[in-house]
Amino acid sequence: MFIRTAALLLALVTLGTGPASAAEKLTVLLDWFVNPDHGPLIVAEKKGFFAAEGLEVELIAPADPNDPPKLVAAKKAEIAVSYQPQLHIQAAEGLPLVRFGTLVATPLNTLVALESGPIKSIADLKGRKVGFSVGGFEDALLGAMLKKHGLALSDVELINVNFSLSPSIISGQVDAVIGAFRNFELNQMDIVGKPGRAFFVEEEGVPPYDELIYIAHRENLGDPRLKKFLSAVERATQYLVNHPNDAWTAFIDGRKELDDELNKRAWRDTLPRFALRPAALDTGRYERFAAFMRESGLISKTPDVASYATELK
Repeated sequence: MFIRTAALLLALVTLGTGPASAAEKLTVLLDWFVNPDHGPLIVAEKKGFFAAEGLEVELIAPADPNDPPKLVAAKKAEIAVSYQPQLHIQAAEGLPLVRFGTLVATPLNTLVALESGPIKSIADLKGRKVGFSVGGFEDALLGAMLKKHGLALSDVELINVNFSLSPSIISGQVDAVIGAFRNFELNQMDIVGKPGRAFFVEEEGVPPYDELIYIAHRENLGDPRLKKFLSAVERATQYLVNHPNDAWTAFIDGRKELDDELNKRAWRDTLPRFALRPAALDTGRYERFAAFMRESGLISKTPDVASYATELK
């Protein structure tokens, strides 16, 4: 799946309002299929903010969500949308990837149980079944949350439910799931009449982190297109905040499959989580999360933040 800005650029040139020189092409690999998490990117494309920066941006949804960072590391694409926790692991492994911008500036992960069920607090999970879809990081999140309430991973039974997070709770297969996104699974459950109770990771012992970031190859950080890209994304984010309904219309333009109740609710809930200053970097925040990753056994060392995260000047 991809979206091109070429048509818009062509229109601008035809009208005599665009730049005389050809637009600079830029490839951005998404982390997943197009969804409300990508709002600023789609709005920047639809509203001509990329074109105004002289960019022709191609957004590509991956066949395998694990591929985008690898392809950027191999210089097969300029930018990938990725995850901060994943970046810490890649940095510790020595991959030449650097965060240069933020898309979603808060965690989206939650621990979710049925609102009408017996789990009123995390302490109620003792002896219960907890579903997960991706081991490793989700185990670390759950372990930290349980620890805050005097429990350990050994006090619960972990069940791999693959990606059937909401169905596994609704069906009673598990008592809770870790890794549910607060802007999607909670809405999904509410729509089918089975509202969930969310425990937010950043309130339960896990340091705050950026859910989605922009990464590039270390050797490409001097590429002037990266700063232009962030300028367009920042402009799009401001537009989203100022004109949420019009931005939604732009988002679903040409993508009628996204125009449903779940995506409308996800759009509403994701909007306040977009980075208003996508280029800004909080080094101390990255240091604290790297320490959490090391203490959780997910990485064995914590490289200097400057080696894998930067703020373009």
